[in-house]
Amino acid sequence: MQKRVAILFFLTCTLSMVGCRNMQQPNAGDVTVEVQDFSLSEVKLLPSPFSHAFQKGKEWLLSLSPDRLLHRFHAYAGLAPKDSIYGGWESRGISGHSLGHYLSAVSMAYAVDGDKEMRSRSQYIVSELARCQQEFGNGYVGAIPEQDRIFSEIAAGKIYSSGFDLNGGWVPWYTQHKVFAGLADAYKFTGNEEAKAVLIKLSDWACDLSDKLTDEQFQQMLACEHGGMNETLAYLYEVTGEKKYLQLSLRFNHQQIINPLLARQDKLIGLHANTQIPKVVGVAAQYEQTGDTTQRGVAEFFWNTVVQHHSYANGGNSDHEHFGMPDDLKGRLSIYSSETCNTYNMLKLTKMLFKWEPSADKGDYYERALYNHILASQNPETGMVCYYMNHQPGGKKKFSSPFNDFWCCVGTGWENHLKYGESIYFHKDDKLFVNLFIPSVLEWKDQNASITLETEYPKEKEVSLTLALDSPKKLEIKLRKPDWLASSPELEVNGKAVKVEIGKDGFVTLNRTWKNGDRITYTMPMNIHAESLLGDTTKKAFLYGPLLLAADLGDQNISEYHTPSIVADNQEPLLAMEDVSTLTFSTANTGRPTDLKFRPFNQLNKQGYMLYTDVLNEQQWEAKQELANTLLRKKQYVQEHTVDRIRIGEMQPERDHNLKGEKTVSGGLENKWRHAEDGGWFSFELATEGKPNNLGIACRYWGSDSGGRKFDIMVEGVVIKTKELVGELPNRYFYEYYIIPDNLLKNKEKVEVKFQAYPSNIAGGLYDCRLMEITDTTTVVQMLEQ
Repeated sequence: MQKRVAILFFLTCTLSMVGCRNMQQPNAGDVTVEVQDFSLSEVKLLPSPFSHAFQKGKEWLLSLSPDRLLHRFHAYAGLAPKDSIYGGWESRGISGHSLGHYLSAVSMAYAVDGDKEMRSRSQYIVSELARCQQEFGNGYVGAIPEQDRIFSEIAAGKIYSSGFDLNGGWVPWYTQHKVFAGLADAYKFTGNEEAKAVLIKLSDWACDLSDKLTDEQFQQMLACEHGGMNETLAYLYEVTGEKKYLQLSLRFNHQQIINPLLARQDKLIGLHANTQIPKVVGVAAQYEQTGDTTQRGVAEFFWNTVVQHHSYANGGNSDHEHFGMPDDLKGRLSIYSSETCNTYNMLKLTKMLFKWEPSADKGDYYERALYNHILASQNPETGMVCYYMNHQPGGKKKFSSPFNDFWCCVGTGWENHLKYGESIYFHKDDKLFVNLFIPSVLEWKDQNASITLETEYPKEKEVSLTLALDSPKKLEIKLRKPDWLASSPELEVNGKAVKVEIGKDGFVTLNRTWKNGDRITYTMPMNIHAESLLGDTTKKAFLYGPLLLAADLGDQNISEYHTPSIVADNQEPLLAMEDVSTLTFSTANTGRPTDLKFRPFNQLNKQGYMLYTDVLNEQQWEAKQELANTLLRKKQYVQEHTVDRIRIGEMQPERDHNLKGEKTVSGGLENKWRHAEDGGWFSFELATEGKPNNLGIACRYWGSDSGGRKFDIMVEGVVIKTKELVGELPNRYFYEYYIIPDNLLKNKEKVEVKFQAYPSNIAGGLYDCRLMEITDTTTVVQMLEQ
């Protein structure tokens, strides 16, 4: 598709917030998207795990009450709520984000199969948002606690943040973006003109709100997570042609993140992953409107960086929601690995890049992440979804509840399982790209053609495509050649072998005149192959074709240290097929302490599993056992005596512990820290679990910190320790433990811990803090320092 967009160069340079010196002149003529996707209504899923996931997703949507999701929209607009508010995140400071995702989801569901109930719900929500918007009277509509104060302060240029809040509110622009996006999707998927009108008024409010902010103030505001505001505003520019929406979209580009990407530098270490991915999706959306090749470069470099240097074998990324060192995931296999929202957004970006330049490597990543993260994130019995894909050896998946969580990954989870048809096929003129091998029927209206894709893939290696044509037609059909193929693919047309020709794009091409009933058989040989964890060649993930396999540990209670291993000196193969009908594999006398069975990860929903298995020699196995005993003993001691812990510098833990402060910032790469500058302070709450005595706080510091770092540590307003960091233990971390006087704990379910800097000094940096039930200071420090 070609879009003719005339954008003046000075506009992009002035407003993009990535600096005129770094920008190239955008194309004044055509912006070319190489291929187009098909609409959701043009692709019908045939019976498969994907169609089943779609149905379970719809069932969940139907069980939810739009009026409960609208509760605070009504209440804050001065209207009587029609139903009680849901629990979980919806009753906290991020309320409203779920409504936006829900509006997107029901609108998508209608687009897929024309379900009138889904359209009715979409229309009802839009009409209620319009009613609320009218009551607000200034174009705004939202459900954020203290939204009037927050946005009034921002409009006045009073902007402050402790790192994961904006003016004391929990990511207000992130929450509002979900409302923006929901309205955009309601218009895109259902053609609802009222949704477009509400979105325009809401966007006009955003323009007016930010109009007087300087560039510096705007960038200060963007330090707090703001979702994909730039993406939705670029879409609104596309459908209205109003340049002010593109201008505001460009202002929402976060310079601190975009500039290093422009310079092709990986500065992602230590950053909150899903805060960054939507920013780049937005830059990609801007490229499609402006033709600015630097914007395209940002998106392509970021995609390659994340996929090649920060991703797990399932296609996901991040641990505890943050990026780590590139090419090093060692020590980053936890219950908080691989956030599902991240992959939702990475697939959105992948689809955009594929449309710009179709290539098998984009399709390979999309397939991997779709089968091994997105499909694996849903419980096929209940339809519930995962926040994280647990990567801790021996761990299990944790699924949401239907009415009491409303995490961010619940919202994206509603959408994930409704749009499986979106990237199976792409087209341009008489070319058809078959990117994914999901059973489906494509109605290719431009060519008066219907194509049926049938397969038990990946249980079987053959895929068949049958063409239904009104008359003979010359078409170029292109089939992705996966990177995991065990040997060359094979092709047949109507039962006769055809020479396989592979283009530079990595697609097998069939260019001929087709007639009604022609049938293509595409055979993709599969085998078991292993991939090392980035940064640790002893840890292997096993795959069969596109499927990530996991060791099925059943109901065993296995510590993360005493996990089974494969002990084999240069033995191949490490796994062998046991049952093709269930895709079960096993080791043969190499598993320790017993042999292991492996199954597709997307089929393991109740049992414990391992995604990465240690592959060792005898000496390494013995050393592992010895180290495991020591580490497990220390971990058990720490766990048994820890009452509560805050993970410093991480978004969700700090929110959960009611972080407050003045002149406080956080940072760090693998080891996150927080401090307060120039006499400032920060505080948080730790739960006592009703324990009235024998409690203390363990604090972790960096031994090289020195120079003006004197601060008081206070509990419930009482100083329990004055600490000065003077570089006493260079180049190492260390813990100190401070006993809390019992009188400060009496009748307290929570205690406030505060770090107050002396005048002109810094409080911290603090790298970890936990409330512990122990009075033996020496022992607790020894056990913490592993």
